[in-house]
Amino acid sequence: MKLKTLIASVGAALLSVSAFAGPFILAGTDADDHGSASATVNQNGWLFMQKTLENIASNVTNGKKTVAVLGSTSTAGTAANSAFNLSSLAGTWSVQNIAIGSFANFFGGVSAVNISTVGILLMDSGFNVTGGVDGSNFVPYAAGIDSFLGSGGGLFSQANGFQWLAALLPSATVTGEFNSGISLTAAGNSNFPGLTNADLSAGPYHSRFNNFGATPILGTSNATGNAIIIGGVVGSISNPGVVPEPGSLLLVGIGLFGLLCAYRKKQNSFS
Repeated sequence: MKLKTLIASVGAALLSVSAFAGPFILAGTDADDHGSASATVNQNGWLFMQKTLENIASNVTNGKKTVAVLGSTSTAGTAANSAFNLSSLAGTWSVQNIAIGSFANFFGGVSAVNISTVGILLMDSGFNVTGGVDGSNFVPYAAGIDSFLGSGGGLFSQANGFQWLAALLPSATVTGEFNSGISLTAAGNSNFPGLTNADLSAGPYHSRFNNFGATPILGTSNATGNAIIIGGVVGSISNPGVVPEPGSLLLVGIGLFGLLCAYRKKQNSFS
């Protein structure tokens, strides 16, 4: 391959990576069932949900600024809306509640608010919270969820069974583990500034993750040390890859530009 063609190919690949990367956070918790809010402050599990939305929103690259709450009603819906309304997203983002009966139209791109018009998908903790949605309801749309992430959208999902994840990434296993006490890792503290281990430990958790590749661990069980919260910035769940920092992309770009200039100078010397 000629140097000029190689440079163009590498540059295009880097631009593609920087433009198409979606963040996700998966939690084995039912934080929506173990939180509350005052007039202006979320507490415990609901604060975790707020911090998660804020973290994900800062990494969404598809240009959309709507959070889609997928099927949640009652306590689950209240928690999701409180997490949004008391977050830094309120005022610049919007929130839409999508009924279970509207999933086919939402994921099929038929309804006015659909998977191509939103920036974040929020799934509650299923049977662990009143008004929750069991994860089996998302299995038919697993490929669409993965594609959504690959196009720069974000995802936050709690312990709803994660059947859709198994359909999407067979190597990962999500196992039931009922215990109390979660500690943030260094990566978790970085992702959730202001959140404490006590906030995460206000109630029990229900699931742990295994065989999830290089995805960062954000929270671990105090009792077992297992991964309870994972997440990162990826191309998609089925094809994860950490996105280069903007500074790294700039340095690579400068290097490519230098190579191209040297190539042109060499070509001119032979003309």
